[in-house]
Order: sequence, then C-alpha cells, then structure tokens
Amino acid sequence: MTVWNKLVTALRGAAHEAGETVTDSQALRILDQEIRDADNDLNRSKEALAEIMAKQKLAAGKLQTTQAKITEYEGYALKALETQDESLALEVAGKVALLEAQRDEEEAQLSAFSHSVEQLRGAIQTAQSHIKRLKQQTDTVKATESVQRAQATVAGRYSGSQSRVQTALDSLERIKQKQAERGARMESAAELAQSSSEDALDAKLRAAGITASAGNAQSVLERLKAQRSGAKEG
Repeated sequence: MTVWNKLVTALRGAAHEAGETVTDSQALRILDQEIRDADNDLNRSKEALAEIMAKQKLAAGKLQTTQAKITEYEGYALKALETQDESLALEVAGKVALLEAQRDEEEAQLSAFSHSVEQLRGAIQTAQSHIKRLKQQTDTVKATESVQRAQATVAGRYSGSQSRVQTALDSLERIKQKQAERGARMESAAELAQSSSEDALDAKLRAAGITASAGNAQSVLERLKAQRSGAKEG
C-alpha cells in the first residue's frame, strides 16, 4: 500500500470514528424521536381501526337488513304458492334471488372488514408491546447514562483535586526549602558579623596593651625562660 493510500485510509477511518462519536452522542435524542414517531404511527393505526370497525358495524347492519328482507319475501313467495299464484310467486322469487346476491356481497364485505379489524388489532397490540418495552429500556439507558455521567464528573473532579493538591504540596515544599535556605544564609551572615566584631575588639585590646599579642617574641622568650628555670629547680 502506498503512502497516499495509507493516508486516505487513515482519513476515512478518522471520519468514520467522528461519525460514530456524533451518532453516539445523539443516540438518546434519536431514540426519543423514534419513540415519538412510533407513538404517532400507533395513534394513526388506532384511528384507522376505529374507521374500519365503524364500516364493519354498518356492513353488519346492512347484512342484517338484507337477510330480514330475504326472509320477508320468502314468506310472500310461500303465500303466493299457497294461493297457487305461480306468476306472483316467481316474481317474488326473483326478488329473493336479487336480495340473496346482495346478501352474498355484503357478507364478503363484512368478512373483509372483520379480517382487517382482526389483523389491525393484532398489529396494534404488538406495536404497543414493543413501544412499551422500548420506553422501559430507554428509561433504563437514560438512568444508567445519568449515573455514569455523574460518576465521570466525580472522578474527574477528584482527579483534578488530587492534581491540584499535589501541586499545592509541591509549592509548599519549595517554599519551605527556600525559607530554610534563607534562614541558613541569615545565620551564616550573623556568625560572620559576630566573628568580625570580636576580631576587631581583640585588635583594639592588643593595640591598647591590655591583652598580649599572639605570636609576640618577648612573650615566647619569657615562657621559655620560665620553663628552663623550672627544669633546673627540679
């Protein structure tokens, strides 16, 4: 793979990761919207079910009316036969045949409505169950997200506070070290000043003849004479 191909692949990977990050950050918002859309679809399905059920009810009423007319005209045909009026009985029978054809159509229509109502009811119940479960899972996810976000905030603040505390302790140690160094310098300066003061005083005393000068030849000679005299007497 050439360098250019590697670069293109890397850029594609970065774009994919960025897209996933955006999608993940919006996941709950997208999920909420999908649930709202599902609720809206479910409401429209319920409205459609109500319309079909109304048509089913009307179709059942028409079928009942048609069946009642069939029964009525069959009675008329029987009475015509009883009076041996074949022509009238045949005419009534034709009416009954038309009503029976109408009844068959109405039965087919009612069956179609009933089948649609049954299917739509099952679909609505399934959708309601899915939406309910989805809402419960979403609530769980939201609660977990809130808890984890709180934990991350606490952990971040603790980590930051620990870092700040450590920085403060380091600064405190540096201050104490500087103070110790400054104190040592002040003590050294005081000792040097005291030593200089004592040297100056001793010099003044020697100059005034109050104290003997260190390394004076006369004092050394007198000490030696005293040692010699003491040795002879012994």
